[in-house]
Order: sequence, then C-alpha cells, then structure tokens
Amino acid sequence: MTPGLKIAPAAAADVPLLLDLIRELAAYERQPEAVTADIDTLRASLLGPRPAAEALIAYVDGAAAAYAIYFTNFSTWTGRPGIYLEDLFVRPPFRRRGVGRALLVHSARLAQERDCSRFEWAVLDWNQPSLDFYRALGAEALDEWTVYRLSGASLARLAAEEP
Repeated sequence: MTPGLKIAPAAAADVPLLLDLIRELAAYERQPEAVTADIDTLRASLLGPRPAAEALIAYVDGAAAAYAIYFTNFSTWTGRPGIYLEDLFVRPPFRRRGVGRALLVHSARLAQERDCSRFEWAVLDWNQPSLDFYRALGAEALDEWTVYRLSGASLARLAAEEP
C-alpha cells in the first residue's frame, strides 16, 4: 500500500476538485474540449436525490492524487448488478506508486460487497501503459464487443422518432 494513501467517497465539497480532475483526464486523453460538465451538473449527478454515479478520491499525504467514478450496471445473464468504472485517473506525480491499483482494489471490494457479478471498464486502444497495467491485474480485454454510442444530434433524432 502507498504510504499516506487515503481513499474516500466524494462529498459535496469535493465537486470542484472532481471537475478539475475530470478536465485533467480529458487533456490526457487528448479531448480537453469534450468536457461540458459544470459544478452544478456534476453535483446533481453524483450527490443529488437520484445519483447516476459515485466517485472516490485518493489522497496521498493530503494531496488529491487520483479519482474514480463508477456506476451500477446490470447483467441479465447473471441477474445481478455489476460495477462499471467510467473514469480512473491518477495525476502524473502519483503514477507508478500504487494509487491506481488501490482505487481498483477498493472498487473491486465494493463490487464484492454489493454482490456484483462483474467489474468492467473501457480503455482507449492507444493507452498502452493502462492496457499493460490492466492485463497485469488479470483483466481480460473483450475484443469481440464493439461499443456504440449515440449523442448530440444523433441521440435527439432517434429520440424524436415515433416508436
């Protein structure tokens, strides 16, 4: 374990920090302009009356080192929930110190405590350090699946159709 490491669920006061961390992740993933979230939206989505996701923040000696955002999904085949890790980001000065692994261990324990049948996430195909890290943990790449997404005008157009 990383000395001085503490992992805590995000609280309302942490939302500005989370937004900064999300922007840092977007810059790392070469899409800084893609972040449209703001503090109010993020607060409502994470801590509102019907939270869509949960967040963890990892601190090393009191400094914010990393974050993870995850939500519950569902497997019809097992009839049980799963945890989907939407984001895992470790700030550069804290990389290769066990912080990312600690967040994954924490999340895996949550999955087991919640009787989840799986814990999954996606990674960009060019992110070789993350690909290597996940393989070393024993995670399996699901190469036979292709992710599809509707957003923006495409989502609005489909939603407007008559069923």
